[in-house]
Amino acid sequence: MAKKIQTVEDKLRSIYTLQLIDSNIDKIRTIRGELPLEVEDLEAEIEGLTTRKENIETEIESLETNISDRKNMMLEAGDIIEKYKKQQGNVRNNREFDSLSKEIEFQELEIQLCEKKIKEFKFKVESKKEVLEEASARVQEKQELLDQKKKELDEIISETENEEAVLIEKSEKEAKKIDERLLRAYKRIRGGAKNGLAVVPVERGASGGSFISIPPQRQIEIAARKSIIYDEHSGRILIDAEMAEELNGEVDKMISKLLKK
Repeated sequence: MAKKIQTVEDKLRSIYTLQLIDSNIDKIRTIRGELPLEVEDLEAEIEGLTTRKENIETEIESLETNISDRKNMMLEAGDIIEKYKKQQGNVRNNREFDSLSKEIEFQELEIQLCEKKIKEFKFKVESKKEVLEEASARVQEKQELLDQKKKELDEIISETENEEAVLIEKSEKEAKKIDERLLRAYKRIRGGAKNGLAVVPVERGASGGSFISIPPQRQIEIAARKSIIYDEHSGRILIDAEMAEELNGEVDKMISKLLKK
């Protein structure tokens, strides 16, 4: 069976019908607002904070290991001092006694150095623990906010996902009815428009996209529905107000019927 040849009016009706369906999908997504992005941002922030928290924990472990190592060095130095002191009681001359005394003095200095380092490490540990506590509190705070945002998003999605799926399916079906060249233009214009409007009616002598007056002769051409006319300022496809009003009513009824199924 040969495919029915579309008139320009048929094409305009099809492309505006698609616009109305897609605008309803946009409205659903607008209801979700910035929540999906907020959830993504919070997840990324929590990941960064968690990594920072883990790094601080690793630093604290390293400092505590250093403290433990210095304490062991002090014990070893103490044992050496005791050993050398005992040896001093059995020396045969002053030279040996002085040599042992120097070794004892060196070990005592090692103990003092270890004590100094232990104090420094302990101070750093306490400082790191304060930062860790703040980081942990920050992670918890952000996690609670994330849980709240996810709950809000899940509730909105559960309320609108069926409606969105129905409209997306209908949009895809309508898109198949449209000339490929016109559909590409529609998608390009829609993709570059903040409000997603690629097809707009002429209302009160002006384009619904730019609100800039359209010359009377151009308005007559648009109302004749004999050619696809683009707004010179916004680049949007223009249709007459009468067609827009008619299709608005038809599409509203169609969507209501679809969503009741």
